[in-house]
Amino acid sequence: MAVIAALPGLLVLFIVIGLFLRSKAILGVEPLSRFLFSSAWSPMKGEFGLLPFIAGTMWVTLTALALAVPVSILTAIYLSEYAPRWARRAAQPVIDLLAGLPSVVYGAWGVILVVPFVGNVLAPLAGVYSSGYSILAGGIILAIMTFPTIIHVTLEVFASVPRALREASLSLGATKWETTRHVVLRKGAQGILAASVLGFSRALGETMAVLMVVGNVPSVPRSLFDPGYPLPALIANNYGEMMSIPRYDAALMMAALVLMLIVLAFNVLARGILIRVERKVR
Repeated sequence: MAVIAALPGLLVLFIVIGLFLRSKAILGVEPLSRFLFSSAWSPMKGEFGLLPFIAGTMWVTLTALALAVPVSILTAIYLSEYAPRWARRAAQPVIDLLAGLPSVVYGAWGVILVVPFVGNVLAPLAGVYSSGYSILAGGIILAIMTFPTIIHVTLEVFASVPRALREASLSLGATKWETTRHVVLRKGAQGILAASVLGFSRALGETMAVLMVVGNVPSVPRSLFDPGYPLPALIANNYGEMMSIPRYDAALMMAALVLMLIVLAFNVLARGILIRVERKVR
């Protein structure tokens, strides 16, 4: 049983080792710092700076979280504390549907609706020109895709708050909103943080939907209306045709390793926070 329980961790370790071994060819040519922090990406010249792609990943992901976290928390508050039972039952299948939709469906919807909305409405309002294929378009799509993750975890956190605490607050004369704000939200603050971190790690690895709307231009974005090029899109766009070029292949494997380590770090952080919350409840 112990071996079976250890299998997921061993699998992650094998993946990390495999990616590292495949990326060693690029590490022997350039120092890691130059590879990570150079903005020069020109494979034909042997330049493999990952900074534009790391920056694009962070821009899109942080934009998505800025949009998704407030809406998700407010939705979870309503469903947990205020919604009638029929509304909760009706909302659950919708949340599950959003979680289960293929990312290409989100991407197609983004190309049809979100990209024109950003390019023709939001960009003129901001006084800038944009084709619509931008960090903001990718952030909007990712925000919608991360709603189910954040809402689901936040609902579990709110459910773990003892009902006796709510009843005690109400018996002392607090209103429903005061009880929610001072008891439920305060008690569940760390869990909400964990939900946000899990949403962040979920968004970091998303590929197809973002690839379709973000523009895929290998330069460091300067604003939300600039195109970007996240790490998952870089790997998906280039890996198949570049396997025969050793340094290019190694550079893409290093990009995959960087992405995996970032996602792994945020998942470990989120799980640690959730474990602390569960221990406090017990």
